[in-house]
Amino acid sequence: MHIITLGSETDFEGWRKAARALALQGIAPRDVTWNVRGTDPELFDSRSDPLPENSQGGAFNVPAQFVEMAQTAILHRAPERFALLYRLLWRLRINHDLLSLATDPDVARIRDMAKAVRRDEHKMHAFVRFREIGRERNSHFVAWFEPDHHIVELAAPFFMRRFADMEWSILTPDLCAHWDGHALSFTSGVSRDEAPSEDRLEEFWRSYYTSIFNPARLKVKAMRAEMPKKYWRNLPEASLIKPLIASAARVSHSMIAAEATAPNKPQRREQPMARKSSSSDNLATLREEAADCRACPLWKDATQTVFGEGPAHAPIMLVGEQPGDKEDLAGKPFVGPAGQMLDRALKEAGIDRAKVYVTNAVKHFKFVPRGKIRLHQKPNTPEIRACRSWYERELAALNPTLVVAMGATAAQSVFGKITPIQKNRGRIVDLDDGRKALVTVHPSYLLRLPDADAKAREYEHFVADLKIAAKLLGASARAA
Repeated sequence: MHIITLGSETDFEGWRKAARALALQGIAPRDVTWNVRGTDPELFDSRSDPLPENSQGGAFNVPAQFVEMAQTAILHRAPERFALLYRLLWRLRINHDLLSLATDPDVARIRDMAKAVRRDEHKMHAFVRFREIGRERNSHFVAWFEPDHHIVELAAPFFMRRFADMEWSILTPDLCAHWDGHALSFTSGVSRDEAPSEDRLEEFWRSYYTSIFNPARLKVKAMRAEMPKKYWRNLPEASLIKPLIASAARVSHSMIAAEATAPNKPQRREQPMARKSSSSDNLATLREEAADCRACPLWKDATQTVFGEGPAHAPIMLVGEQPGDKEDLAGKPFVGPAGQMLDRALKEAGIDRAKVYVTNAVKHFKFVPRGKIRLHQKPNTPEIRACRSWYERELAALNPTLVVAMGATAAQSVFGKITPIQKNRGRIVDLDDGRKALVTVHPSYLLRLPDADAKAREYEHFVADLKIAAKLLGASARAA
């Protein structure tokens, strides 16, 4: 009898390596016992047979469908899953078409396991509710979930993408997932007592749930099938479910009896803006005119135009990509995390932020909604071209000595063509109109770097680029 001890409940690579070695040596499934390190230390931890060596070489192939199914099914909580998977692997060596036999007991069982894991992953995506710990800059969001299977590592990337700008933790009895805004990490499971029970947004969420509850479309059986009661205790809206179901019939009758109301459509101007003569351009009139810009479709979803800001005769014009979420809400450029990074770098480079003009190549926020989060999207070439007239008119009104293009979108707007950043950064470039330009990275690039050492290194490089700008301006001031 061969005893194989895997490193964890989800050790697919360990199982795969062991299963291949066993199969190549012709060791039948009945002669193998599988267990997981730490699950039964008295019986197994002291004994784990070394993997047999294949002295004669050789190899075999199995369908890619089996590998994909095994990666999912191994996350099931059934203790016999490792043996079942090895038995299927053993049989697939002889019958390559085994997985097409839907009536085969082993095939049917492994398919059911994979389906259960995917269903549990879906439930985690649907029924995790974050609660806020701390406030504002020090806030962290924590959720509690009790999965049926070992799905935390499988489900966590969904939350990383959807809540990219939040720092969060999902606590479970098996494993805890954490996102710090840059990297995903995992720690050991915890007990239910360590999870928060309520936060300041709870009442807001219950009000929202009440407002979107549609009694006319209520199907109680379908609702309970999709949202089993085991998940209710973790949901802020759980206390509302029974009262809302009880009042559904009465509210539906009231809705039917009520007089229909006309939809309240927002009145937004669709006509193109009327461009004033450039001879009268100044920053105040440009800002007013840009508020009604309809040159590309981005205005439809953005909160407002975010125009440039700074002194009317600033010697440096800093050009970024586009406003982010915070800038879109505030109506000012570089006020979010990237703006804070820029402020710090300017100070270290010896440049006063109050004496420079900051703007963006594109004046409206382009994003993709992900729940409550708006994820930044890079502007495309038509959008950059549509907005370039604003940059040109700002440039003419401001007449700076130096233009600093931060990032690829800004460089494309400044130079009128796609311009590689790394190839051109860190040196003064002469523009066709006689002005000087400097290319560097965008501060948001620094925020996205997951490695601390790389982030520190790139930040110093960014500051060095800005010091070139400061040196040029110092030389121009002395010459004047």
